[in-house]
Formats: sequence, C-alpha cells, structure tokens
Amino acid sequence: MMRCLVTGGAGFIGGHLVAALVARGDAVRVLDDFSTGRLENLAGSADRVEIIRGDVRDPEVCARAVAGTEVVFHLAALPSVPKSIEDPVLSVSVNEIGTVTALECAREAGVKRFVYSSSSSVYGDDPRLPKHESHAPSPVSPYAAGKLAGEYACRAFSSIWPDFSTVCLRYFNVYGPRQDPHSAYAAVIPAFVTKVLAGQSPVIYGDGQQTRDFTFVEDVVAGNLAAAEGRVSEGIALNIAAGGRTSLLELLAVIQKLCRTDLKPIHKPERPGDVKDSSADVACAKELLGFQAWTSFEEGLRRTIEYYRDKTV
Repeated sequence: MMRCLVTGGAGFIGGHLVAALVARGDAVRVLDDFSTGRLENLAGSADRVEIIRGDVRDPEVCARAVAGTEVVFHLAALPSVPKSIEDPVLSVSVNEIGTVTALECAREAGVKRFVYSSSSSVYGDDPRLPKHESHAPSPVSPYAAGKLAGEYACRAFSSIWPDFSTVCLRYFNVYGPRQDPHSAYAAVIPAFVTKVLAGQSPVIYGDGQQTRDFTFVEDVVAGNLAAAEGRVSEGIALNIAAGGRTSLLELLAVIQKLCRTDLKPIHKPERPGDVKDSSADVACAKELLGFQAWTSFEEGLRRTIEYYRDKTV
C-alpha cells in the first residue's frame, strides 16, 4: 500500500487518479484549493480520502499535506494556454512557484518519489513529428514555459538530493468523462461534444487542420501509476500519449458519427499560443515504464459522449 498525496486531486485528471489509487487500496490524501477542482470529481472516493483545502503555494499547507507520504503526484496547476496569456503572472505563480513549493516540502518530508504532471506544450511549434523527448523544448505560451520550468526544477532537485526521485510526465491532450466543458478555456473535446449534443455548431479556431494526439484519461492515470513505481533515471521527462494524430475536423467528424448529427462548425481566427501540430513518440515511456495507451480513440470518445449525454438527461 502506498501512502500518497495528489495535489490538484479534485481536478479532472486528479479525480480519476484518486479513484484508481483508492481502488488499489492505497492511502490517499488530496490537496486542492477548489479554484478549478470540484468535489464531484471525487464522487465515490471522497469518503475514503483525506481532503485538505488549501493553496499549494502556501508552504505551511503544503508541508501538512505531504507529511507521512511516500509518493506525491503533483497535478495542481492552472492548465490553460489562453488563461496564461490573459494572466501570465497568476499562471507563473501557480505553475512555477506552486511546483517548487511542493518539491521542497516533499523533499523535507522524506518523500521517495515525486511525479510531476507536465505538458506536450513544452515542445512548442517545433515542426518535427512525432515529438520525441530528445527534441529541444520551445514553449510559445506562459503556460508552456511554466510547465518546462517545473521540469527543470524537478531535475535540479533530484540532482542535488539523489535520494529524492522525480519523474516528469508530458501529457498530450487528455480527454474523458468529467472534463469541464463550461469554462471559457474548455478543452476541445468537451467543448465539441456538449455543443453537438445540444444541437449547436461547435467553434473551431483556425482552419481545423491542426492536429492533436488525444489521450484518454485512464491511460494517463496508468502512466502516473507506472511512474510512481518504475525504475527511472532522476528528473527524466517522458511523453504520455496515445501516439496518434487527429485533426480537429477529423475529431468533429467522429463525434458527429457517434452522435448521428451533421452540424457545420463555426470557424474563428486562430488563438495566440496554440500549437499547430502535435503527436508523440511514446517509445521511451514504453521502454522505461512499460506504458502503453490501450484505449482506442473511438472507444474513448464513445465513453466520453455517454458521460455528457447522461449529464444532460
């Protein structure tokens, strides 16, 4: 049994990770300020976890949260490129200072493994595909820059304190049930699905030819569990993705097929900070962690659509 802390555990990915840990019989504590997290993301788990409501940037709160734990899954963040452009100071404060605070508190508490949630956005608009960990990062938004700074902090901590092990996971376009579709910064899949289910035309920023490596949330959870227990070199960054490539127009076509609709999208200008194309080489995660995304794109979309359809019934 692991004694673990999930920062941002009431968030979309965090809630799924907490559920998986609880199902395994692990002792789970959640730290979340509920600025974007929701108690409903912990439905079915809340009575079996300890919840600390607080800000990861607060050293006293963070020290209380990590006390007695062996593994920290650090997911707490402001996960939005547009929001980071609108308010870069807040983005840097939460995503960089919050990460360093969590690292320092975890190290002082004797935590053995720190699993950091990074992002494919650190690669920026490097035209080479698929993205490989050997590619030099080139962030094009404050959010991406903050995630990369967190990776460097993890690497530095493990280099200075060898008994403190860190692993960085670069997520590629995570989707699935419970992802918030109502935020002004909503991810594309919940935004598309809820619009289509409501009989409304979804909005595409740009021509729709931009591509993404959409990764089902349960596969991302599996990557976290593997990273917590695997033998990896300290501070390493690994891609966690399905290893595919789908354009937004192709995504919409699959959603329309599954929903049996035929709605024309509304095109708006491209947004600053958006990356044109993204797909992952996942060979390193497979070799070092035994990671593999098992959920097919259509199956993941079907399960996601079912969730939002049930929510509207």
